[in-house]
Amino acid sequence: MADHVRWGIMGAAKFAREHMGPAIHMARRGELVALATSSAEKAAPFVERVPGLRVLPSDDDYAALISDPDVDAIYIPLPNHLHVPFALKAVAAGKHVLVEKPLAMTAEGFDPLIAARDAQRVLAAEAYMIVHHPQWHKARELVQGGEIGKLVRVSGAFSYDNRAETGNIRNRPETGGGAIPDIGVYIYGATRFVTGEEPEAILSTQIERENGVDVWSHITARFPSFHYTGVVSMRMMPWQDVTFHGEKGLIRLTAPFNAQVYGEARIELYRMGFETVEWRFPADNHYVHQVEAFNASVLDGVDYPCPLEFSRGTQAMIDMVWAKDKA
Repeated sequence: MADHVRWGIMGAAKFAREHMGPAIHMARRGELVALATSSAEKAAPFVERVPGLRVLPSDDDYAALISDPDVDAIYIPLPNHLHVPFALKAVAAGKHVLVEKPLAMTAEGFDPLIAARDAQRVLAAEAYMIVHHPQWHKARELVQGGEIGKLVRVSGAFSYDNRAETGNIRNRPETGGGAIPDIGVYIYGATRFVTGEEPEAILSTQIERENGVDVWSHITARFPSFHYTGVVSMRMMPWQDVTFHGEKGLIRLTAPFNAQVYGEARIELYRMGFETVEWRFPADNHYVHQVEAFNASVLDGVDYPCPLEFSRGTQAMIDMVWAKDKA
Protein backbone atom coordinates (compact mmCIF):
# COMPACT_ATOMS: atom_id res chain seq x y z
CA MET A 1 0.00 0.00 0.00
CA ALA A 2 1.21 3.50 -0.82
CA ASP A 3 2.47 5.56 2.10
CA HIS A 4 1.10 8.87 0.85
CA VAL A 5 -1.66 10.34 -1.33
CA ARG A 6 -0.64 12.16 -4.52
CA TRP A 7 -2.90 15.17 -5.03
CA GLY A 8 -3.87 17.25 -8.04
CA ILE A 9 -5.85 20.50 -8.04
CA MET A 10 -8.45 21.16 -10.72
CA GLY A 11 -8.12 24.86 -11.56
CA ALA A 12 -5.96 27.61 -10.05
CA ALA A 13 -8.69 29.18 -7.92
CA LYS A 14 -7.78 31.92 -5.45
CA PHE A 15 -9.00 29.81 -2.55
CA ALA A 16 -6.84 26.91 -3.68
CA ARG A 17 -3.85 29.23 -3.96
CA GLU A 18 -4.32 30.82 -0.54
CA HIS A 19 -5.63 27.94 1.57
CA MET A 20 -6.10 24.45 0.16
CA GLY A 21 -2.96 24.26 -1.96
CA PRO A 22 -0.75 25.10 1.03
CA ALA A 23 -2.78 22.73 3.23
CA ILE A 24 -2.31 19.81 0.83
CA HIS A 25 1.41 20.62 0.67
CA MET A 26 1.77 20.78 4.47
CA ALA A 27 -0.45 17.85 5.43
CA ARG A 28 1.12 14.63 6.60
CA ARG A 29 0.96 11.62 4.29
CA GLY A 30 0.11 13.70 1.24
CA GLU A 31 1.92 15.34 -1.66
CA LEU A 32 0.74 18.02 -4.08
CA VAL A 33 2.02 16.82 -7.44
CA ALA A 34 -0.13 18.45 -10.14
CA LEU A 35 -2.17 21.54 -10.98
CA ALA A 36 -4.49 21.77 -13.97
CA THR A 37 -4.63 25.26 -15.45
CA SER A 38 -3.86 26.89 -18.77
CA SER A 39 -2.79 30.14 -17.10
CA ALA A 40 0.94 30.38 -16.48
CA GLU A 41 0.31 33.51 -14.42
CA LYS A 42 -2.12 31.71 -12.11
CA ALA A 43 0.15 28.68 -11.86
CA ALA A 44 3.22 30.69 -10.83
CA PRO A 45 2.37 31.11 -7.09
CA PHE A 46 1.67 27.38 -6.78
CA VAL A 47 4.98 26.45 -8.41
CA GLU A 48 6.87 28.90 -6.21
CA ARG A 49 5.50 27.20 -3.11
CA VAL A 50 5.81 23.64 -4.41
CA PRO A 51 8.97 23.23 -6.52
CA GLY A 52 8.58 20.44 -9.04
CA LEU A 53 4.81 20.81 -9.23
CA ARG A 54 3.59 19.65 -12.65
CA VAL A 55 1.28 22.09 -14.43
CA LEU A 56 -1.14 20.31 -16.75
CA PRO A 57 -3.35 21.88 -19.44
CA SER A 58 -6.93 22.41 -18.30
CA ASP A 59 -8.88 22.88 -21.56
CA ASP A 60 -12.60 22.56 -20.82
CA ASP A 61 -12.64 19.00 -19.55
CA TYR A 62 -9.51 18.72 -17.33
CA ALA A 63 -8.87 15.39 -19.06
CA ALA A 64 -5.11 15.52 -18.50
CA LEU A 65 -5.52 15.70 -14.74
CA ILE A 66 -8.37 13.20 -14.53
CA SER A 67 -6.45 10.59 -16.54
CA ASP A 68 -3.05 11.19 -14.92
CA PRO A 69 -1.81 7.86 -13.48
CA ASP A 70 0.40 9.66 -10.97
CA VAL A 71 -2.54 11.44 -9.29
CA ASP A 72 -4.53 9.60 -6.62
CA ALA A 73 -6.86 12.36 -5.40
CA ILE A 74 -8.23 15.55 -6.92
CA TYR A 75 -9.32 18.69 -5.13
CA ILE A 76 -12.06 20.52 -7.05
CA PRO A 77 -12.52 24.26 -6.33
CA LEU A 78 -14.43 25.08 -9.53
CA PRO A 79 -17.59 27.26 -9.59
CA ASN A 80 -20.47 25.61 -7.74
CA HIS A 81 -22.45 24.44 -10.77
CA LEU A 82 -19.46 22.45 -12.04
CA HIS A 83 -18.77 20.50 -8.86
CA VAL A 84 -20.87 17.40 -9.46
CA PRO A 85 -20.11 16.96 -13.19
CA PHE A 86 -16.35 17.04 -12.71
CA ALA A 87 -16.44 15.03 -9.49
CA LEU A 88 -18.30 12.30 -11.38
CA LYS A 89 -15.70 12.32 -14.17
CA ALA A 90 -12.86 12.03 -11.66
CA VAL A 91 -14.54 9.26 -9.69
CA ALA A 92 -15.26 7.34 -12.91
CA ALA A 93 -11.51 7.43 -13.53
CA GLY A 94 -10.87 5.92 -10.11
CA LYS A 95 -9.77 9.12 -8.40
CA HIS A 96 -10.64 10.14 -4.86
CA VAL A 97 -12.21 13.61 -4.80
CA LEU A 98 -12.50 16.44 -2.31
CA VAL A 99 -15.00 18.96 -3.67
CA GLU A 100 -15.55 22.51 -2.50
CA LYS A 101 -18.86 23.33 -0.89
CA PRO A 102 -21.62 23.52 -1.74
CA LEU A 103 -20.92 20.26 -3.51
CA ALA A 104 -24.36 20.22 -5.15
CA MET A 105 -27.13 22.75 -5.58
CA THR A 106 -29.85 20.41 -4.21
CA ALA A 107 -29.83 17.48 -1.82
CA GLU A 108 -30.76 15.15 -4.68
CA GLY A 109 -27.71 16.41 -6.53
CA PHE A 110 -25.55 14.46 -4.09
CA ASP A 111 -27.09 11.12 -5.00
CA PRO A 112 -25.25 10.40 -8.28
CA LEU A 113 -21.90 11.05 -6.59
CA ILE A 114 -22.81 8.89 -3.58
CA ALA A 115 -23.72 6.07 -5.97
CA ALA A 116 -20.52 6.54 -8.00
CA ARG A 117 -18.42 6.64 -4.82
CA ASP A 118 -19.86 3.31 -3.71
CA ALA A 119 -19.54 1.71 -7.14
CA GLN A 120 -15.91 2.78 -7.61
CA ARG A 121 -14.95 2.25 -3.94
CA VAL A 122 -13.21 5.60 -3.68
CA LEU A 123 -13.48 8.44 -1.19
CA ALA A 124 -15.61 11.40 -2.30
CA ALA A 125 -16.29 14.21 0.14
CA GLU A 126 -17.30 17.84 0.42
CA ALA A 127 -14.57 20.19 1.64
CA TYR A 128 -16.43 21.13 4.81
CA MET A 129 -13.35 21.93 6.82
CA ILE A 130 -14.83 23.28 10.05
CA VAL A 131 -15.86 19.89 11.42
CA HIS A 132 -12.18 18.89 11.37
CA HIS A 133 -11.30 21.70 13.79
CA PRO A 134 -10.99 20.69 17.47
CA GLN A 135 -13.07 23.68 18.57
CA TRP A 136 -16.13 22.08 16.97
CA HIS A 137 -15.43 18.70 18.53
CA LYS A 138 -15.13 20.39 21.92
CA ALA A 139 -18.35 22.33 21.36
CA ARG A 140 -20.18 19.12 20.48
CA GLU A 141 -18.78 17.40 23.56
CA LEU A 142 -19.92 20.24 25.81
CA VAL A 143 -23.41 20.55 24.33
CA GLN A 144 -24.18 16.85 24.06
CA GLY A 145 -22.54 16.20 27.44
CA GLY A 146 -25.06 18.47 29.15
CA GLU A 147 -22.62 21.19 30.17
CA ILE A 148 -25.20 23.93 29.47
CA GLY A 149 -28.25 21.90 30.45
CA LYS A 150 -31.18 21.65 28.09
CA LEU A 151 -30.37 23.43 24.84
CA VAL A 152 -32.93 26.15 24.09
CA ARG A 153 -31.49 28.30 21.31
CA VAL A 154 -28.77 28.23 18.66
CA SER A 155 -27.94 31.50 16.94
CA GLY A 156 -25.32 32.23 14.32
CA ALA A 157 -24.05 35.02 12.13
CA PHE A 158 -21.62 34.99 9.21
CA SER A 159 -21.07 37.99 6.97
CA TYR A 160 -18.66 39.70 4.62
CA ASP A 161 -19.00 42.39 1.94
CA ASN A 162 -18.18 41.58 -1.69
CA ARG A 163 -20.55 44.00 -3.40
CA ALA A 164 -17.65 45.56 -5.31
CA GLU A 165 -16.71 42.19 -6.85
CA THR A 166 -19.43 42.13 -9.49
CA GLY A 167 -17.74 39.35 -11.44
CA ASN A 168 -17.29 37.11 -8.40
CA ILE A 169 -18.98 33.71 -8.85
CA ARG A 170 -20.82 34.30 -5.56
CA ASN A 171 -22.58 37.29 -7.12
CA ARG A 172 -23.66 35.40 -10.25
CA PRO A 173 -26.74 33.17 -10.42
CA GLU A 174 -25.44 31.13 -13.37
CA THR A 175 -22.51 29.87 -11.29
CA GLY A 176 -24.64 28.89 -8.27
CA GLY A 177 -23.91 32.07 -6.33
CA GLY A 178 -25.52 33.44 -3.21
CA ALA A 179 -24.74 33.89 0.46
CA ILE A 180 -26.72 30.88 1.67
CA PRO A 181 -24.93 28.38 -0.62
CA ASP A 182 -21.58 29.99 0.18
CA ILE A 183 -21.75 30.59 3.95
CA GLY A 184 -25.19 29.54 5.13
CA VAL A 185 -23.88 26.01 4.72
CA TYR A 186 -21.49 26.70 7.61
CA ILE A 187 -24.08 27.82 10.16
CA TYR A 188 -26.65 25.22 9.14
CA GLY A 189 -24.13 22.38 9.09
CA ALA A 190 -22.40 23.43 12.31
CA THR A 191 -25.75 23.43 14.12
CA ARG A 192 -26.45 19.90 12.89
CA PHE A 193 -22.93 18.71 13.73
CA VAL A 194 -22.90 19.95 17.31
CA THR A 195 -26.44 18.98 18.26
CA GLY A 196 -26.86 15.81 16.20
CA GLU A 197 -30.37 16.98 15.30
CA GLU A 198 -32.10 17.73 12.00
CA PRO A 199 -34.53 20.62 11.37
CA GLU A 200 -38.22 19.78 11.61
CA ALA A 201 -39.42 22.97 9.94
CA ILE A 202 -38.24 26.33 8.64
CA LEU A 203 -40.41 28.81 10.54
CA SER A 204 -39.56 32.05 8.74
CA THR A 205 -37.38 33.40 5.94
CA GLN A 206 -36.38 36.97 5.22
CA ILE A 207 -34.21 37.05 2.12
CA GLU A 208 -32.90 40.00 0.12
CA ARG A 209 -31.61 39.42 -3.40
CA GLU A 210 -29.53 41.29 -5.96
CA ASN A 211 -29.06 40.14 -9.54
CA GLY A 212 -30.81 36.87 -8.80
CA VAL A 213 -28.74 35.77 -5.81
CA ASP A 214 -29.43 36.03 -2.09
CA VAL A 215 -27.20 38.62 -0.43
CA TRP A 216 -28.81 38.78 3.05
CA SER A 217 -31.05 36.42 4.95
CA HIS A 218 -32.51 35.85 8.39
CA ILE A 219 -33.75 32.30 8.88
CA THR A 220 -35.52 30.75 11.87
CA ALA A 221 -36.10 27.02 12.25
CA ARG A 222 -37.47 24.48 14.68
CA PHE A 223 -35.32 21.52 15.64
CA PRO A 224 -36.64 18.72 17.85
CA SER A 225 -35.29 20.22 21.07
CA PHE A 226 -34.34 23.83 20.33
CA HIS A 227 -34.96 26.95 18.25
CA TYR A 228 -32.52 28.16 15.57
CA THR A 229 -31.94 31.65 14.20
CA GLY A 230 -29.23 32.69 11.77
CA VAL A 231 -28.12 35.59 9.57
CA VAL A 232 -25.76 35.35 6.61
CA SER A 233 -24.85 38.18 4.29
CA MET A 234 -22.49 39.22 1.50
CA ARG A 235 -23.31 42.89 2.11
CA MET A 236 -22.30 43.51 5.72
CA MET A 237 -19.12 44.12 7.69
CA PRO A 238 -17.23 40.84 8.23
CA TRP A 239 -18.49 39.11 11.36
CA GLN A 240 -18.94 35.59 12.61
CA ASP A 241 -19.98 33.86 15.78
CA VAL A 242 -22.18 30.98 16.93
CA THR A 243 -23.94 30.66 20.29
CA PHE A 244 -25.46 27.62 21.96
CA HIS A 245 -27.75 28.85 24.76
CA GLY A 246 -29.02 26.39 27.33
CA GLU A 247 -30.98 26.54 30.56
CA LYS A 248 -27.81 26.32 32.67
CA GLY A 249 -25.16 27.90 30.50
CA LEU A 250 -24.07 29.39 27.19
CA ILE A 251 -21.31 28.47 24.73
CA ARG A 252 -19.96 30.98 22.22
CA LEU A 253 -17.46 30.34 19.42
CA THR A 254 -15.65 33.54 18.50
CA ALA A 255 -14.01 32.55 15.18
CA PRO A 256 -16.07 29.55 14.17
CA PHE A 257 -15.58 29.50 10.42
CA ASN A 258 -12.31 31.23 9.47
CA ALA A 259 -10.05 30.38 12.36
CA GLN A 260 -6.65 32.13 12.18
CA VAL A 261 -7.93 34.37 9.37
CA TYR A 262 -10.89 36.06 11.05
CA GLY A 263 -9.35 35.63 14.48
CA GLU A 264 -8.16 33.13 17.05
CA ALA A 265 -10.52 30.21 17.60
CA ARG A 266 -11.91 30.34 21.14
CA ILE A 267 -14.77 28.70 22.98
CA GLU A 268 -16.29 30.71 25.79
CA LEU A 269 -18.44 28.83 28.31
CA TYR A 270 -20.63 30.93 30.59
CA ARG A 271 -22.10 29.15 33.62
CA MET A 272 -24.70 30.27 36.13
CA GLY A 273 -23.30 33.03 38.34
CA PHE A 274 -21.33 34.32 35.34
CA GLU A 275 -18.45 31.92 35.86
CA THR A 276 -16.48 31.80 32.61
CA VAL A 277 -14.28 29.06 31.19
CA GLU A 278 -12.34 29.47 27.96
CA TRP A 279 -10.61 27.13 25.53
CA ARG A 280 -8.20 28.55 22.94
CA PHE A 281 -6.98 26.97 19.71
CA PRO A 282 -4.26 29.30 18.37
CA ALA A 283 -2.39 26.89 16.11
CA ASP A 284 -4.93 24.52 14.57
CA ASN A 285 -5.36 24.77 10.80
CA HIS A 286 -8.64 23.13 9.84
CA TYR A 287 -7.64 22.88 6.17
CA VAL A 288 -4.58 20.82 7.09
CA HIS A 289 -6.64 18.71 9.51
CA GLN A 290 -9.14 18.08 6.72
CA VAL A 291 -6.51 16.89 4.24
CA GLU A 292 -4.86 14.70 6.85
CA ALA A 293 -8.21 13.08 7.69
CA PHE A 294 -8.77 12.49 3.97
CA ASN A 295 -5.31 10.97 3.57
CA ALA A 296 -5.85 8.68 6.55
CA SER A 297 -9.17 7.49 5.17
CA VAL A 298 -7.64 6.72 1.77
CA LEU A 299 -4.51 5.03 3.13
CA ASP A 300 -5.85 3.28 6.22
CA GLY A 301 -9.48 2.69 5.33
CA VAL A 302 -10.75 4.52 8.41
CA ASP A 303 -14.10 6.28 8.25
CA TYR A 304 -13.94 9.85 6.96
CA PRO A 305 -15.31 12.24 9.62
CA CYS A 306 -17.54 14.17 7.19
CA PRO A 307 -19.16 11.76 4.71
CA LEU A 308 -21.30 12.86 1.79
CA GLU A 309 -24.41 11.80 3.69
CA PHE A 310 -23.74 14.47 6.33
CA SER A 311 -23.17 17.13 3.69
CA ARG A 312 -26.35 16.08 1.92
CA GLY A 313 -28.23 16.75 5.15
CA THR A 314 -27.01 20.34 5.24
CA GLN A 315 -28.09 20.86 1.65
CA ALA A 316 -31.48 19.38 2.57
CA MET A 317 -31.85 22.17 5.14
CA ILE A 318 -30.95 24.74 2.48
CA ASP A 319 -33.58 23.17 0.21
CA MET A 320 -36.11 23.59 3.03
CA VAL A 321 -35.21 27.29 3.24
CA TRP A 322 -35.76 27.78 -0.50
CA ALA A 323 -39.09 25.93 -0.33
CA LYS A 324 -40.30 28.01 2.60
CA ASP A 325 -39.29 31.23 0.87
CA LYS A 326 -41.28 30.28 -2.21
CA ALA A 327 -44.37 29.23 -0.27
